Amino acid sequence: MDAHATPRAEDRDGLNPAQRAAVEFGLGEGETQALLVIAGAGTGKTNTLAHRVARLIESGADPRRILLLTFTRRAAQEMSRRVERIVASRKLTGTAPGRLGWAGTFHGIANRLLRLHAPTMGLDPSFTVLDASDAADLLDLERDRLGLSERTRRFPRKSTCLSIYSHTVNAQQPLGATLETAFPWCEKWATELRSLFGAYVEAKQRANVLDYDDLLLYWAHLMSEPALARRVADRFDHVLVDEYQDTNALQANVLRRLCPSGTGLTVVGDEAQAIYAFRAATVRNILEFPSHFDPPARVVTLEQNYRSTQPILDASNAVIALSTERYEKNLFSQRPSAEKPRLVLVEDESAQSDYVVEQILASREAGLALKSQAVLFRTSHHSAQLELELARREIPFVKFGGLRFLEAAHVKDLLCVLRWAENPRDTVAAFRTLQLLPGVGPAHARRVLEALGQNHFAPGTMEEIAVPAAARTDWATLTALYGSLRDVATPWPGQVEKARLWYEPHLARLHDDASVRMGDLIHLEEIAATQPNRERFLSELTLDPPAATGAEAGPPHLDEDYLILSTIHSAKGQEWDVVHVLNVVDGCIPSDMACNRPEEIEEERRLLYVAMTRARDHLHLIHPMRFYVHHQPRDGDRHVYAPRSRFLPDGVLGHFAQIACAAAADEGAPNRGEAPHIDVAARLRGMWD
Repeated sequence: MDAHATPRAEDRDGLNPAQRAAVEFGLGEGETQALLVIAGAGTGKTNTLAHRVARLIESGADPRRILLLTFTRRAAQEMSRRVERIVASRKLTGTAPGRLGWAGTFHGIANRLLRLHAPTMGLDPSFTVLDASDAADLLDLERDRLGLSERTRRFPRKSTCLSIYSHTVNAQQPLGATLETAFPWCEKWATELRSLFGAYVEAKQRANVLDYDDLLLYWAHLMSEPALARRVADRFDHVLVDEYQDTNALQANVLRRLCPSGTGLTVVGDEAQAIYAFRAATVRNILEFPSHFDPPARVVTLEQNYRSTQPILDASNAVIALSTERYEKNLFSQRPSAEKPRLVLVEDESAQSDYVVEQILASREAGLALKSQAVLFRTSHHSAQLELELARREIPFVKFGGLRFLEAAHVKDLLCVLRWAENPRDTVAAFRTLQLLPGVGPAHARRVLEALGQNHFAPGTMEEIAVPAAARTDWATLTALYGSLRDVATPWPGQVEKARLWYEPHLARLHDDASVRMGDLIHLEEIAATQPNRERFLSELTLDPPAATGAEAGPPHLDEDYLILSTIHSAKGQEWDVVHVLNVVDGCIPSDMACNRPEEIEEERRLLYVAMTRARDHLHLIHPMRFYVHHQPRDGDRHVYAPRSRFLPDGVLGHFAQIACAAAADEGAPNRGEAPHIDVAARLRGMWD
């Protein structure tokens, strides 16, 4: 469709013709094909998917037999609420309530299914789920036990080892292939890593724990047995998947076994927004989806954008059109504008910060709140200089990233107490809990765990274990708490409070800011009150943790407004009136760490496209000409010149207003102005001729 075409009027549900086609597909003649909805950025995919689910229910589908898979629990909850509202608004006699019985993330649904089918998988239904940091700690224990931390050559750190393990599992490829493509600097350790991962798997089995990746892996194994796969598949008449471009090989395999013929399967996504290869997601899943079924899946494309002005879409379309492989689409909007997105040439990173701050303040004076403006960047450290300038100008900001809720020490401490009570064989949780006691270090904690293991973790064993004198009083209270939490007669409401009251004196002893951290523990109690039991509480919290903690800086409460700083990856799914993209140069976008293979370059192109399509009204891509070399004298002038990003070749420059910002004068403020006759592209090419 032409980018400036005028679409036909929306129907009574507010759906345009393409959205309506996706909603109604297969309902009249009986659904025999899988459906792929290619939903461009800002084209209303969530609304379309919700209406399709509602339409299925109106057509007689049982909402308890509809499986809706998303990538965040919040998305699943929002989708479920929309479906309920849509169904309720119809007021059709005999229509089933729109409440979905199976809506959640891949990992959340896997957790539910594995507990239902645990005996057939050789699992104890009381298994607990390790978060990433606990999984890394367990891996590190095995790394140390195997003597890999004592090598004369530096062995990969625990976090790197876990990333290698995770990538191998999710990509469903041999370890050698993972090392070659994603971790080439670790290839020399292939033999040792293989031994480490084998020991890690055995340690998890002994402890009756699964890590985050195991949830999908075990679900895939469950679906690999035809009889068991049929039992799972028979639970659902319809399977719908959001953000399909972000799936990995393991998730795609599970879906194909749930719906081998494609009947009842709908997936929604956008290959142009596939940017999570570092998590083992693969764009091949959505590109090759139609060919996995016979007959091939039907493809419906959504192109009408409800977010951005047409000039922003024209520039974004031009950038992504240079992709080597994609679904053909051309986003268009009913929001005309005379303002093209800006491509801004500045002298260096300092000038970049000046430009961004001045534009932000000017927009604020024009009536745009700071919250409606965002600064995006490829990597977290790219914003360092800007953060200093924002602090100097006293402009409040929030940066997305940093410490996650479950990674805060005090939160992990309390959760480990509860996890150990839930699963006595969870040695990672027990090891951490024991060391909360004064006088108990790693060596004594290991001896306690060995003694418990020799007695098969029998409940009465703890009273008989000798502990250091400094820990005797606290050992008695821990033993009493453990016995109470393990007692089936102890009601779930109140268990978190019991654990918190036991932990409070240790919190005060271990942390100077105990009063701040206590707020997080109170918040845990509030979350617990929403869950029916301890297992569900621990599982849900691990699979979908809150984002903020009292141990990190949150939104500035002393100001009514604040600017948004975010990596592009964290910005996906968000939108702002004004977007500034930093460092649009080769070496940053694309990253110099992602230039080894063509598929890596293509993902970097999609990353820029995602950044551009976050903007509603104003878009600024900023190109610093020079970057100063680190580790030189304070007044040093060693620098390198950076060419404009290869994703903005001469052929797309007509979609941008090219701005050159002069260096600041000695006395006064920077001199900014438009220079439409400067051929920026020729200047940059000349640097490398």
